[in-house]
Amino acid sequence: MKKKQAFNPYLPSWEYIPDGEPYVFGDRVYVYGSHDFYNGYVFCMGDYVCWSAPIGDLADWRYEGVIYPRNEDPLNRDGKMCLYAPDVTVGPDGRYYLYYVLDKAPVVSVAVCDTPAGRYEFYGYVHDKEGKRLGERPGDEPQFDPGLLTEGERTYLYTGFCGKGDKSRSGAMATALGADMLTIEEETVFVAPGCEYSTGTEFEGHAFFEAPSMRKIGDTYYFIYSSEVMHELCYATSKNPTKGFSYGGVLVSNCDLHIDSYKPADLPMAYGANNHGSIVQIGADWYIFYHRHTNGSWYSRQGCAEKLEILPDGSIPQAEITSCGLNGAPLEGEGEYPAYIACHLFTEQPSVYVGGDEFPKVMQDGRDGDEEPGYVGNIKDGATVGFRYFSMKHVSRIKITTRGYAAGIFEVRTSWDGDVLAQIPVEYSNVWETYQTPVTIPDGKSALYLTYRGQGNAMLKSFELCTG
Repeated sequence: MKKKQAFNPYLPSWEYIPDGEPYVFGDRVYVYGSHDFYNGYVFCMGDYVCWSAPIGDLADWRYEGVIYPRNEDPLNRDGKMCLYAPDVTVGPDGRYYLYYVLDKAPVVSVAVCDTPAGRYEFYGYVHDKEGKRLGERPGDEPQFDPGLLTEGERTYLYTGFCGKGDKSRSGAMATALGADMLTIEEETVFVAPGCEYSTGTEFEGHAFFEAPSMRKIGDTYYFIYSSEVMHELCYATSKNPTKGFSYGGVLVSNCDLHIDSYKPADLPMAYGANNHGSIVQIGADWYIFYHRHTNGSWYSRQGCAEKLEILPDGSIPQAEITSCGLNGAPLEGEGEYPAYIACHLFTEQPSVYVGGDEFPKVMQDGRDGDEEPGYVGNIKDGATVGFRYFSMKHVSRIKITTRGYAAGIFEVRTSWDGDVLAQIPVEYSNVWETYQTPVTIPDGKSALYLTYRGQGNAMLKSFELCTG
């Protein structure tokens, strides 16, 4: 049996798990994140769930179920608050500790479990030696987006949120906890400035916004965070976990800004917004996990991942956003692919940020929780749907499956501004219909772009590359 390929998003198209923190425990990779709803009206409406995959097959994701319901916290028995982005670390006792912040609380809550993806139980709140909770003491800044790194008996807790115009928020915070995983052993220090305090520093223009995460590679600490422009994940490095961080660069942008290998650096190729994720080594390879925005909304986000290259000097070039992600190689240039794996969505009017009635969007039928496959909708005249990359070989025909009150053509290209290789006429239909046309696509690694020209509003369910 042919091995299943991995796509972006890496989870089923009906699952919305943003803010992904990936870890390898044993022979599996686990992703912990918040939980959005399809058509949600705010961030993080669901309980915490977990997904995992074998390190040798990153296309085979398994649902581990609900690991922590939002009403488990004593501050939230009525369930009125949302569970914001969490992180997990292994304590010195070998147990797994889940740290999180409720959307209207300034303190860090902790839950614990004996296994990576069992049912976590509430454990307590981060506090000082007098029992006063971090985030509520005089002089404390509110806690947000906890990220963890445990070394021996010490656990470093990274938190913070710094919105533009808010001078009460200084930057990313680091607080060292003791072996009980709750008690402060070293008081809070700041490791990276927010935008209100970054002028004249190397972080200026990419100042800390939210989503702190820490990883250690060799003797170097990598601080990963979402910057003031929101759509990018950046990194800074130091030889010390709580001081001396130097700005390193952008790891990924969920609209592919800054990438200049196939387009101008300032041209967005997808509709971005806030971002949150981290890096992980799986086997011999490093990946950056992040999220994308669907349904034309900020509130229905899906996890994606890209392969990273760590250079001998420790620097990390920015990764392109792709459709193949965890596959580790281009997708096969033959067979049918779902349209929801599109990594590029744009019109002739560029936009860095998500939202707008004229923009194409990934969507699904039904309500949140319905296991309905995603598709690309709201495709109007001039809209482009792009996929990267495929290993093309002897492609001679392309098929697309569409529906909607739309009459026109889909142009086929292998680059966003390239020559039109073929045109596929489509007609008005309220059911999915398949259309096809001959096309010659050069052999080798290639992208695929489909641009709609015509009347009305189309939906794209899938496309098929045919050989022979």
